[in-house]
Amino acid sequence: MEGPENMTPTVGFIGSGNIGSTVARLAVEAGYQVVLSNSRGPETLTDTAAELGPRASAATSGEAAAAGDIVVVTVPVKAFPDMPAALLAGKTVIDTCNYGPARDGRILELDSKSLTSSELLLRYIPDAVLVKAFNNIFFKHLLSLARPAGAADRSYLPIAGDSAPAKAAVSEFIESIGYGVVDAGPLADSWRQATDTPVWGTPYGPTSHEKGRPAGEDAIRAALAAATR
Repeated sequence: MEGPENMTPTVGFIGSGNIGSTVARLAVEAGYQVVLSNSRGPETLTDTAAELGPRASAATSGEAAAAGDIVVVTVPVKAFPDMPAALLAGKTVIDTCNYGPARDGRILELDSKSLTSSELLLRYIPDAVLVKAFNNIFFKHLLSLARPAGAADRSYLPIAGDSAPAKAAVSEFIESIGYGVVDAGPLADSWRQATDTPVWGTPYGPTSHEKGRPAGEDAIRAALAAATR
């Protein structure tokens, strides 16, 4: 038997849309195994998995949750009640989700800003350990701006969460796929990186420019600080 140090970490994906499949691509390139899932069933992801190569496979959301050392939840907010909560217990979960009333319907606690969307997700997966990340960058920029550690034009991504060990694990993952990390505080402060805040999209350039522009640590810290609620 191989020891744990020889085992390739696995990243599970609940949702495999633009952000999910982009994170999966970067993860495969960095040497991770990925298990993709979506709401329509594994057979709809066979082409994506085949394109990503032998480190990728398609599965049900439950199987992806069970397989992941880290699990990326990247779904519409209205799909939060469908999460496989029992299988996510004790797992480090990356929440990439953004609330959009046009798609998700009106959710009073989010509209009134008494809750962040991450805190709402935690209600449905209370035994998971949640870290907010990847929700503030356009998927094409996420792919094109990845740079190796030490690169002068490495971009940074904000993360928010309540668990120091989970933040450390997610930071290590993000660093390994091409980005630096700015700690944006606890989940209650994740509104600072929500839709239409200064750090959401803007630092990386307009979506019309597919390559994007690098955004360093100082730019991301300043954008987070400029957010108002």
